Amino acid sequence: MTTARSAAVLLVSALAGLAQAAGQPDHPWPPDPSKYEKAGTPVAPGLKIGDTLDQSNADKAKDLLPPEILKHYQDGGYRNEIASWPEGIIYREKSFEESTQANASRYDVDPDTGTILDKATGKQPDYIYGIPFPNIDPADPRAGIKAVWNMFHNYWNNGSYHFNAILVWTNPTGKEREALQDVWFQYYENQSPAYRTPNPQDFSWQGLSNALTPADLNGTASLNYRWRDPKKRDATWAYVPALRRVRAVSPSNRSDGVLGSDLGQDDGHFFDGKPEDFTWATIGLREGFRITEPYSLKGQGGPATWENGSGWRDNWPKAPPVAGYAMKDWKGVGWAPTDAVLTKRKFWVVQATPRDRYYLYGRLELWIDAESWIGAWNRKNDWKGDLLNTYQVQGYLNHPAIKPGQEEVEWLWSTQGAWQCAENVKMNRATLAGLRSSPTSLFDRRVKHNVDQLFDMQTLSRFGK
Repeated sequence: MTTARSAAVLLVSALAGLAQAAGQPDHPWPPDPSKYEKAGTPVAPGLKIGDTLDQSNADKAKDLLPPEILKHYQDGGYRNEIASWPEGIIYREKSFEESTQANASRYDVDPDTGTILDKATGKQPDYIYGIPFPNIDPADPRAGIKAVWNMFHNYWNNGSYHFNAILVWTNPTGKEREALQDVWFQYYENQSPAYRTPNPQDFSWQGLSNALTPADLNGTASLNYRWRDPKKRDATWAYVPALRRVRAVSPSNRSDGVLGSDLGQDDGHFFDGKPEDFTWATIGLREGFRITEPYSLKGQGGPATWENGSGWRDNWPKAPPVAGYAMKDWKGVGWAPTDAVLTKRKFWVVQATPRDRYYLYGRLELWIDAESWIGAWNRKNDWKGDLLNTYQVQGYLNHPAIKPGQEEVEWLWSTQGAWQCAENVKMNRATLAGLRSSPTSLFDRRVKHNVDQLFDMQTLSRFGK
């Protein structure tokens, strides 16, 4: 009997190895439909899977959304179907998952700076791979900052980028203007082994952006460095076309709007401030709704293809209109997420206070998904406590990316559209980010940049006009 059982185990392992060698995902994909809650399943008193949250029933979601977002549903500005996002369908590389398990008791955070420390040495670790804090105790007074670090490391693992994206300025009735950006990011931390880059200057990341359109912004470029050293502030330089010169910019200005928009540099993918530049308090673990990309949720994101020299290239063949301004006869606000669903998730809610009194915002409240580690709501208040801006980010699933001849299956987030919204609550307007000008606009990840020639002052001046 034991021999037969062992033979069966070996057969299953062999078949799994053959499937992977043949270019098959190493996890069930797309996700098993039976995992999703069926239409009609209650998610809150009076709300069910399949319902559309709108003016008629928005009050029933009062305990599941930030007040300013709930108001959009109450006023008819937003309307979205409620869908199921079950636990257990978020996958990553096998090496990443194994490292995450090994990290369970490996790290802590410095109570003064918030920096991650290796428990064995009491020092900042040379390198972290995997989610650093996979099991956060709700009673841990430093639970919030640990959730923030998980959010960063999860995002960084998608690798270095080169993409073209548009910023769209919107008002309640439509679009005001848009700008096309050419953007490069080099991430050094939490990279899969095949994508690690020598890092003699101990960077966390480097970034470069250049405005291509419209004409009045063309040639406006910025260069950004962030170091791992917790005491070293970010460095930012901007090429100013009117002066035809490169100028250093204070790190305090990372909270200001990019190109006159309502999107700040510290918004980024959700929150991109340096954690050590803030003090942190844990509000708690709670349930709530988040905006979610519906195709990704079903495992139907755009396919990623490997391009030698350019990394993984993402295409979005469906490319649905993602915001109200692009919808004919839309009655809601211009920035509303139109091709999206609401899903009920568990969140770590964390409060951040800038150490720099010149920072635009005095308090931030972050809602971070406790399983995917993707942020949902970033609520920004002034120093008196009044809400000024809410950065709203949609959730998504990782999808398999299979490189010819490579044994390990890679997993990268994938969608059919992007919607990130920086809403100026006081001025009743919003800037949308991450949108693509066409389904095949440049969007490459895990790119091997020539970092010595790309992220320097000469490149910044060359891009400037």
